[in-house]
Amino acid sequence: MKKLILALCCALVTLTASALTTLEDVKSFTLDNGMTIIVLEDHSIPNANMYLFWKVGSRNEYPGITGLSHFFEHMMFNGAKKYGPKQFDRVMEAAGGANNAYTSENITAYTNWFPVSAIETIFSLEADRIENLAIDIAMVESERGVVTSERSTRLENSNFSKLHEEVKGVAFRAHPYSWGVIGHQSDIDNWSIEDLKAYHKTYYAPNNAVVVISGDVTLAQVKKLSNKYFAPISSQSSPREVHTVEPKQLGERRTYVQKESATSANVLFAFHVPETRHADYYPLKMLATILGSGQSSRLSRSLVDDKQIATCVFTYMPDSFDPNLFYVFATATSTATASVLEQAMVAEINNIIVNSVTEHELTKTKNIAQVDFYRTLSTINGKANTLGTYALFFDDYSQMFTAISEMNKVSVEDIKRVASTYLIKSNRTVGILAAEQDSTEGDL
Repeated sequence: MKKLILALCCALVTLTASALTTLEDVKSFTLDNGMTIIVLEDHSIPNANMYLFWKVGSRNEYPGITGLSHFFEHMMFNGAKKYGPKQFDRVMEAAGGANNAYTSENITAYTNWFPVSAIETIFSLEADRIENLAIDIAMVESERGVVTSERSTRLENSNFSKLHEEVKGVAFRAHPYSWGVIGHQSDIDNWSIEDLKAYHKTYYAPNNAVVVISGDVTLAQVKKLSNKYFAPISSQSSPREVHTVEPKQLGERRTYVQKESATSANVLFAFHVPETRHADYYPLKMLATILGSGQSSRLSRSLVDDKQIATCVFTYMPDSFDPNLFYVFATATSTATASVLEQAMVAEINNIIVNSVTEHELTKTKNIAQVDFYRTLSTINGKANTLGTYALFFDDYSQMFTAISEMNKVSVEDIKRVASTYLIKSNRTVGILAAEQDSTEGDL
């Protein structure tokens, strides 16, 4: 109860901090070249944040060029026309700024944090690498080696990453979500310079971007700099549509990964679920929290605390343009078998399908979701990221301002319904990673 009261107090504090942000505070405009720019003025501190969301991720790839989206996350920092190799970071840091980037199945995002005095420098840096990125053979080969090392290290050092890659490949038979963001090694080895140039021209075109700027800026200032630096960049033909629809899964699928260095078994379930803008998004998010988020979740209390057959459990459902997967993961203790752990995971899921959840569990989950939401919106970075996320995955940033009411609408009946609809055996892919050969017994 004390933790719940503390959480509610935190929510009230952050709500007060974020209450100044309303839908009317957010302005947007579109340049003639198709670039969408969203602006949120927040003069609480003399800093600003710029997110550039490019609508390109591994879903836009195809066999032969897998991994290119992630590769460009590296290449975009390696020099252009005005700012040469390694100058992007150096110029930004000299102006007091910092940056980061990430690639997902759906998007590639770049973010810059900076004192507002550096805003024109940021615009200049971004415009240069959008329009004039240097795709130099020597640099490409250097970064190809970096990505190869990253792929090898990630799969060698992370049991989850290795198992996740295998499960995706089994769960998806048609859709490009079947491969990992980092791509297949044979494709990484064989991207051509022509592949890279065509990919950058197509997907780093202004008509394929959503830019969000928040902080100590004005709409007039952002419009002026956008017209100076971004508007002259030519638009391109729209990227090809991703029209492949994953066929309905008609029965459980299984995959086994033998990894001799594994000290305990890992079990990963993946269930097909709808895309983010679907009406079941919020019930599924809350089901994920109830099932496997935090020490008080059902899986943690049952598998870690009570039965002591797992050391780690979590659930995960990515934001997604197309129907994707709802993941349930657990790591066994050194004495528990994969079979025992899998059966216990199934039992907890089936318990929710049969008996639903309690009002208390759902209320606590809503409180957690709302605290997290308000805490995110208490910073200019969080506001920019969330605005962009809603603009992309919900097709309208205004839905950010109805998120709390949508969370509050979720009922215990909704939780039971989505569990009964999606978290069923015929819709499940099971992945097991262990040191020994596959010896799973029984029909779960």
